[in-house]
Amino acid sequence: MAPHATVKRAIGLMSGTSMDGIDLAMLDTDGDGNVMRGGSSFAPYDAAFRKQLEQALGTAKAIRERHERPGDLAELETELTERHALAVEAFLAREGLAASNIDVVGFHGQTVLHRPLEGLTVQLGDGARLAERLGIDVVYDLRANDMELGGQGAPLVPAYHRALAAGLPAEWAGETPVVFVNIGGISNITYIGANGDLRAFDSGPGNTLIDQWMSRHAGIPYDSGGAIASEGRVLSGLANRYLSSPFFTARERVSLDRNDFQLPDDDEAGLEDGARTLAFVTAAAIAKAQAHLPEKPKLWILTGGGRHNQQVVEDLTVALRHTGQVIKAEEAGLNGDSMEAEAWAWLAVRSLRGLPITYPGTTGVKKPATGGVLAQAKATAQD
Repeated sequence: MAPHATVKRAIGLMSGTSMDGIDLAMLDTDGDGNVMRGGSSFAPYDAAFRKQLEQALGTAKAIRERHERPGDLAELETELTERHALAVEAFLAREGLAASNIDVVGFHGQTVLHRPLEGLTVQLGDGARLAERLGIDVVYDLRANDMELGGQGAPLVPAYHRALAAGLPAEWAGETPVVFVNIGGISNITYIGANGDLRAFDSGPGNTLIDQWMSRHAGIPYDSGGAIASEGRVLSGLANRYLSSPFFTARERVSLDRNDFQLPDDDEAGLEDGARTLAFVTAAAIAKAQAHLPEKPKLWILTGGGRHNQQVVEDLTVALRHTGQVIKAEEAGLNGDSMEAEAWAWLAVRSLRGLPITYPGTTGVKKPATGGVLAQAKATAQD
């Protein structure tokens, strides 16, 4: 590793399992410990496009090889890529920047199928088209190499979490072990030990069940602030059914697909009780992750959209009250909404340098592995 690696300006793009829109963040970074966070933005998907993406989950079940695009997936991929291009252009205009000011874009795309036991992961998103469209180099398909080398292909953000943990403000510096909890559609955790030991895995359903429940029973995309959940009660039988899933009792951690946990039947709960129970399950699933950690954490840092659900946060704070302090990312000077997008910017630069992005303790890959495909804007434009 070069002692003074070149700092690059990168934009990261993330569309997660919640399928609510595109998170965008800019970093100046060397893909290692030098991280200077810049602006961020969010481009929401309209309801019709969200429905298309949800329907794509069903279509994608027919995929047997990750480059296949059955049904309308090829057309949807083109539209998704265009929406990402528009999000970048709007951000650059807002920041007063030109494409030439950006060295690379880290492009996650939209996961429509993730079957780690089959070594298969599919993210819609055409990296070459995005590079041509923007005139900026794009690094994409960051999960595939890990899976080809025996990893789960997820989570990919932990290496960035470790870089952030090394730069926490004085109030929190030295509070190790520290755990980052990303409550997205699926929740995942990153454990960072005092010696930099890195462990990470999916902990269970995050927002996805709550969001689907709200959409089905209230016609709204999510439970804002956990307000509806706060009016309900935990249905213990329903909660225990989720928490007794083989996923939680298995010794080995596996990465999850959005469809691995199903909604309750409509007659099992009313709107409020369903929302309350699913919020409890989200928190309890995270708390169960402690059984797979080498030491008891001193600090839990909450990131992702789920940290806005106050009922989830309250349940988690109660569940972890004997193990460490629970804070939101902003209390540690971080941005809990843009962190995953920041990670994709950081990972893109790291990929360019050929540095590892996954580790045995994060994805189960046999040895530290780099990843990603580079689409060069100039070469693409000449093709």
